[in-house]
Amino acid sequence: MTRISVPAYADAPEASKPVLGAVQKQLGVIPNLFRLVANSPAALSGYASFSGALGKTLDVKTRERIALAVAQVNGCDYCLSAHTYLGLNLAKLDEAEIAHNRRGGSSDPKADAAVRFAARVVEARGHLADDEIAAVRQAGFSDGQIVEIVALVAENCFTNFINEVAQTVIDFPVVRAAKAA
Repeated sequence: MTRISVPAYADAPEASKPVLGAVQKQLGVIPNLFRLVANSPAALSGYASFSGALGKTLDVKTRERIALAVAQVNGCDYCLSAHTYLGLNLAKLDEAEIAHNRRGGSSDPKADAAVRFAARVVEARGHLADDEIAAVRQAGFSDGQIVEIVALVAENCFTNFINEVAQTVIDFPVVRAAKAA
């Protein structure tokens, strides 16, 4: 049971309803994460804007790979469940790649550099060595893309943390962080 309310659309604050409606239109459903964050119209608006902008960065496969690695490091079952579903169905990653992403890597050499970098940002809380930044650069990522990877880490940490604080009920096929891939 969730520790913070997850309001139905009808019960959400009026200022949150336009964002929730847009999510419903885009996904056909409003996942519990969005309804949870809707408790704060400011947080929902900020999250939706940040997420929307970052959805135009890198490619969907890399974004989902990063989300999986971050959720695994942070031990967030809700986000692992959501991004496993999205990885399989939206990004068209296979199960072996998703397992690799959860271990902080990728079978694709360029994506591997991004996923390893993202996992290290979380583990080291941003305190990286020069050679770790050089490695992601050598893989072909520009400084702008490095900033985008860090931004994706921050976005995913937000959702990991809010879901862990709330103990959000998982509304995707369940994947557990404790079961290492």
